[in-house]
Amino acid sequence: MPAAVGVVETLGFPGVLAAADAMVKAGEVTLADYGRNESGRFMVTVRGKISEVTVAVAAGIEAVGKTYGAQLTSHYIIPNPNENVETVLPIDYTEQSEGFRTF
Repeated sequence: MPAAVGVVETLGFPGVLAAADAMVKAGEVTLADYGRNESGRFMVTVRGKISEVTVAVAAGIEAVGKTYGAQLTSHYIIPNPNENVETVLPIDYTEQSEGFRTF
């Protein structure tokens, strides 16, 4: 079953930590990836049903706004990404995330 992808990017680690926590608590999603981008930016990726990813990303954005010193730099949702995108980009489920997979 195809799963949507939601990404939240922040400036600084506290914001991405708050976003990740809020995202997995707000929606039935699985944390699929976390990474550090250039210039102090961090990103977190979740997977799940489109409706759940939408709710989770909104919660992540709200959490960043409530975190002192955190700044949201970007966010995006891709409903049902193409198989080629899943193969090449780091958005697929990993061995670490498999135990938390929602569907």
